[in-house]
Amino acid sequence: MEARDKQVLRSLRLELGAEVLVDGLVLQYLYQEGILTENHVQEIRAQPTGLRKTMMLLDILPTRGPKAFDTFLDSLQEFPWVREKLEKSRAEAIQETPTGRLKTISSECCTF
Repeated sequence: MEARDKQVLRSLRLELGAEVLVDGLVLQYLYQEGILTENHVQEIRAQPTGLRKTMMLLDILPTRGPKAFDTFLDSLQEFPWVREKLEKSRAEAIQETPTGRLKTISSECCTF
């Protein structure tokens, strides 16, 4: 997962915890798409509250590869307002850092 996507999840962590119930389609979709393992699903389901389940998912997602954020967005079919909020935050994060990204890219490509 890209650093900006991790930052988006971190910045909206409390809101996501309050608004997303992960123990339904969200978990199943992430498992189906290979983002979560069976062990991840069991760990998340073992949490005593919906908030804790969501927090555990948010702890796991950043470690699950480059497709994890987009797949998480796709899993939010029951929560379109949350998806919109995440997409908006992601777009704002992209707009805030374009020069920093270009510097990084140009310095990497020009080092011999």
